[in-house]
Amino acid sequence: MLNLCSIFTVLHSKYMKINKYNSLVFAVLFGFGLSGQAQTKQWTLEECVRYALDNNITIKLSELDVKNAVIDKRGALGSYLPSVNGNASHSWNIGLNVNPVTNIATTQTTQYSSLGVNAGVDIYKGLQNQNTYRRAKLSIISSQYQLVKMQEDVSLNVANAFLEILFNKENLKVKKEQLSIDQKRLARSEEMVNAGTIPRGDLFDLKATNATDQQAIIVAENSLLISKLSLAQLLQLKDFTDFDVIDDTNAKDENGILLQSPDDIYNKAKEIRTDLKIAQTNLEIAEKNVSIAKGAYQPTLKGFYQFSTSASYSDRTGLDANGNPITFGPDPIFTQFSDNKGHNFGFQLNVPIFNGFSAKNNVERNKVSFEKSKIDLEQKSLDLQRNVYTAFTDAKGALNTYESSTVTLEARQQAYNYAKEKYDVGLMNSFDFTQAQTLLTNAQSDVIRTKYDYIFKIKILEFYFGIPIIPIITK
Repeated sequence: MLNLCSIFTVLHSKYMKINKYNSLVFAVLFGFGLSGQAQTKQWTLEECVRYALDNNITIKLSELDVKNAVIDKRGALGSYLPSVNGNASHSWNIGLNVNPVTNIATTQTTQYSSLGVNAGVDIYKGLQNQNTYRRAKLSIISSQYQLVKMQEDVSLNVANAFLEILFNKENLKVKKEQLSIDQKRLARSEEMVNAGTIPRGDLFDLKATNATDQQAIIVAENSLLISKLSLAQLLQLKDFTDFDVIDDTNAKDENGILLQSPDDIYNKAKEIRTDLKIAQTNLEIAEKNVSIAKGAYQPTLKGFYQFSTSASYSDRTGLDANGNPITFGPDPIFTQFSDNKGHNFGFQLNVPIFNGFSAKNNVERNKVSFEKSKIDLEQKSLDLQRNVYTAFTDAKGALNTYESSTVTLEARQQAYNYAKEKYDVGLMNSFDFTQAQTLLTNAQSDVIRTKYDYIFKIKILEFYFGIPIIPIITK
């Protein structure tokens, strides 16, 4: 508010004839404009990755999967504990019925209450409880690996989107510089046409070239906007109008990953890559599923205990001392609960004899799943080896291509400078000069493209070697 007031004071004192209301509106709008510029933030790659790891929806879903696995483990642990349940009921019986307490049939309205407690515990269940608990612990490990893999994938996607913005920024800068050069050349050519040094037809070619440059700038600006939008959406940002990233165009192998051999990278990747850890854990889970299924072949032994008591609220009939029938009320309710209590406990043994091959089929299905998990682990190992060697070859090739394009750019720049000297003195026509300029522009674009292609492929190779974009901290 102080800034707005000071701006308004300066404007008011400088323009005394301007309407007071219009001055205030202008000052407020100007202040908001300054505020909007001050709020523009340029994100670093690390900030983008950190924000994505904290806000990406897919990662949040993976975190919930970890919580579910923890809950499943708690449930598996509960299978070791006895189950205890209480029950209570109250009923009304109207007409002829048997009093469940006195066991006498009477025609009257009676009320009946019962209380009970049941307890049971698995003594032996074919080791299914133990194997289920071990499987639950493996499931937690698997879900944690899945979370780490999701974080790695999101980090790599963010890095790719970040580099795409940098590429489009440099590409736009080249297009603008090219337009600036062509505009100066157009102005120079107009002077040369007026002086009769070059034909007027060359001027038309230059005007067409300037129009083409402006079109190229529009295309480059749209590409930059779309790349910013893609990264903002990947970060789950709602407001991306002022979103921008810090220019970091360093194209170096800072970690010296290309100094490693493909075999060294592969051996390192086998130890740390999350894909293999997930496949290995899934294999162990499949093995536990086979053990759980085999437990259905064995007998089960359970211990149980039941306690029950009841009370009736109906009148009772009897004989007095003289043998005459009399009616008297029910005993006190707590007295009935005490007199009618009962206990029941023992063991229950179930021996599987024939169950329609359900246990056998379940075991066979889990064995098939186990074999599939073994094959999946082997396939993941082969895929990793192929991917490492491919990534290493791609990174090497990208480096060579980048270096070659840099040499080509230097040569094209010298050729362009020579052509410009000839064109300025009238020894080269406009068409040939435009060709030299086009070749230079293409060489500049190739350098930008190959540089960021090299950077991204280095990042992929570093991932296989266990060097993340930023350290990933598991929760």
